[in-house]
Amino acid sequence: MERLWRILIMMQHWHRILEEKMEEEKKAEKKVKKEKKPADPAKRKKKRRIIILSAVGVFILYVIISNVVAANTPMQIMTTAAERGDIRQTINTSGNVTSNEEKTYFSNVNVKIGSVNVAAGDAVKKGDVLISYDESDLSRATELAQLDKQAAEGSYRNSVQTNNEKLGDLNEANVNMEVLDQQIADTEAYIKGLNNKIQKKKDELALFGTQLQISLLDWQDQPDSDEYMNLQKMVQENNYEQSHNKEIEGWESELEVYNDMLSKYKEYRSEMKSQKSSADSSKMTAGAKEELEAGNQTKEIQSEDKLAKLEAVSDGVTAEFDGVITAVSAVEGSTAAEGTELLKLESTEDVCVKISVTKYDLDKIALSQKATVTIGGREYEGEVSRIDKMAQKNDSGAAVVGTEIKILDPDSDVYLGVEAKVVIETAEVKDAVLVPVTAVNVDSTGEFVYAIENNVIVKKQVETGISSDTMVEILSGVSEGDQLITEVTGDITEGMAAVAVPMN
Repeated sequence: MERLWRILIMMQHWHRILEEKMEEEKKAEKKVKKEKKPADPAKRKKKRRIIILSAVGVFILYVIISNVVAANTPMQIMTTAAERGDIRQTINTSGNVTSNEEKTYFSNVNVKIGSVNVAAGDAVKKGDVLISYDESDLSRATELAQLDKQAAEGSYRNSVQTNNEKLGDLNEANVNMEVLDQQIADTEAYIKGLNNKIQKKKDELALFGTQLQISLLDWQDQPDSDEYMNLQKMVQENNYEQSHNKEIEGWESELEVYNDMLSKYKEYRSEMKSQKSSADSSKMTAGAKEELEAGNQTKEIQSEDKLAKLEAVSDGVTAEFDGVITAVSAVEGSTAAEGTELLKLESTEDVCVKISVTKYDLDKIALSQKATVTIGGREYEGEVSRIDKMAQKNDSGAAVVGTEIKILDPDSDVYLGVEAKVVIETAEVKDAVLVPVTAVNVDSTGEFVYAIENNVIVKKQVETGISSDTMVEILSGVSEGDQLITEVTGDITEGMAAVAVPMN
């Protein structure tokens, strides 16, 4: 190879000598013309032919040798050196601006709508009156609600009072029956004692009469005797005594009184028994009392809630936050039944951009990452606030994950529904080894680069980190200053000779 280079240099030297000879010939001709001496044409023609043939031969030999040299000279390839620097990885995408807070207003009262003060698309401030109710209809509804509350309270008090009366009757019956039972028992015992006395007295008189009759029989044969006469008299007195004994009559009179008392006691007890039965069946059970209490509390809560709702809309339906009216269903003059949808309000204070993340960027994105949101030429600070845990199919059929970018500093120039550009800062590394994205290749063994070392192309396996649109972080496999091939063509193979031509 070195010998060919020497021959080429020699031929270049001969070529320069011929050029000098031809230049001298031209000067000589000019001199002859100037001196007006005719030159020998044949001699001059022969000399020129020799010079031309020599030049052609030198040129042909030069071309041949140049091709031989070129065939054995290493290929010159443009390269870029690996360098150290900072790299920031981002995801560039776009999405639509939506609100994170939406309020659907429903009618809480059955009252006629007086006026609807907004239309879809209107921007409103917190506290703005969106809908007003008819004042007279609202006043009448409030009065009816108050009457319902009073009626419920009166019904409850009446039920409690009735139950208390029944409990009083029951208590009275229980107490009186206890007393009456004792009185009846005492009276019956006393009556029994009187009957025993009467019977005993009658038995005594009857026995005495029998004894007198026996004695009278013993004196029957002496009818005129004093003894017989006395016995007859005593028999008569005994017979009278058995029918008209003062003690027996007194006891019988007392017995009549006590029997009458006993009858009255029993009659009163029967009344108390009926009263007890009626009160016991009419009084509230523990469960019924709890039910009454719960029912009263429920009605009280419902009444207070209804009155509170009426009071709440006395000044109309107001916006709870700054936002945009997105739908209006209320109609002026119509009665909005409770639960009827009136309108929708979406916040402009809590807004986000909804984007779709593909599987290629899913491992890069994380909550709280900073983002820049551009809407109509204005930039806003943002952050990743939500990442769905379930993928959805987009219009192309690819699986994407819904993600929300919260706008941290929204203003009046943020419009719901418009498209916004989003740049998410997913990672940043300082003082990293960086190479162009085009320098990194992939095959079955993994990622690699082609570098030129000592005029030879070498293949280096690399481990990459984060990447930007133009640069890739190299974690291992490449060092700062390595000359890397960024445009790999089919004729570049590992081990071939090449000369690096640095571009940077």
